[in-house]
Amino acid sequence: MARRYWKSLLLAVAALAGFGGTGCHSVNDLKNERYCCKPPDFNCCTIPNTPVPKELNKVSLPPYIVETPDVLQIDAIRVIPLPPYRLEPLDVLQLSAENDFEGARMAGLYPVDPDGTINLGPRYGGTVRVSDLTTEEAQKVIEQKARGAAPKVNITVSLAQSRGVQQISGQHIVRPDGTVSLGGYGSVYVAGLSLAQAKQAIEQHLSKYLYRPEVAVDVFAYNSKFYYVITDFAGNGEQVVRLPHTGNETVLDAVSLIGGLSAVSSKKIWVARPAPTECDNDQILPVDWCGITRKGQVKTNYQVMPFDRVYILSQPLTKFDTYLGRVLSPVQRTLGVTLLGSSAVNQIRNPNGGNNVGLVAPIVP
Repeated sequence: MARRYWKSLLLAVAALAGFGGTGCHSVNDLKNERYCCKPPDFNCCTIPNTPVPKELNKVSLPPYIVETPDVLQIDAIRVIPLPPYRLEPLDVLQLSAENDFEGARMAGLYPVDPDGTINLGPRYGGTVRVSDLTTEEAQKVIEQKARGAAPKVNITVSLAQSRGVQQISGQHIVRPDGTVSLGGYGSVYVAGLSLAQAKQAIEQHLSKYLYRPEVAVDVFAYNSKFYYVITDFAGNGEQVVRLPHTGNETVLDAVSLIGGLSAVSSKKIWVARPAPTECDNDQILPVDWCGITRKGQVKTNYQVMPFDRVYILSQPLTKFDTYLGRVLSPVQRTLGVTLLGSSAVNQIRNPNGGNNVGLVAPIVP
């Protein structure tokens, strides 16, 4: 009877070990169906032989869609204020002069200081206030100031750079409400738009303040596209790692970025690809881990797409051991407390502990 019991136990352990996924599994052991939903009616259809992008057969992703919290790089190419424009601090004026001093030519760029003045230098009387003036008015004021030192000087003033360039150019984060800030020019909604559409939206918004504005828009930080690698720790929870998506990762890249498989991981891995909510079927791409790593096969080393879930299953035998330990742990604690209590009661009842070794009975003459 005991021999039959141990034989059954060994067979059960062997079955669990075989099911445990410690060795390699063929990709055919797992479900290998792929589903899709076609717009506009999103009728779910089964496509069993649809080619899936993988290593050596990757595809380029569709135009990038801007989302929160991406960071956009916006460069102002043409920023010309609508007339009549009045000068403000941080503007830059282009000055050129005739009949000025030979050794101190009044030519070049003159920034408008925060106090609204420009510095003509000591030869021409120092600073002159130009804020809130048009370029024509500023030309007259500057010319009048300079003629105190050079009576025949003629000055030409033009706007070289508007302060709006400094507000537009730079890195702009897409805020939670889907907009980017353009400083004094307000905000523009860009979430859900491609880069070309975001450029058009920004230029259309700036046309309220500028003459035929032109900007260049690119992505400075790709923060909205990512994928997940989920590792099952055999009954001790699941670790979820979120990794940024660059468009070139494969399953092998994803596993390498988390340091490889854990000590309790099996070789059963699959990619769960999100499907539209209108589609009731799951998109599961099983991975032949041993084929990818030991044989260099590429047929299941899929190209990871945004929001994919790469799931790494644990070894069932290790998971069973974890569950068994959790079940037996309360029993062991209960038995331990019971034995400890019984030992304490016996110790109280028999202080000598029943140990009479070494005691010699007195001899009666």
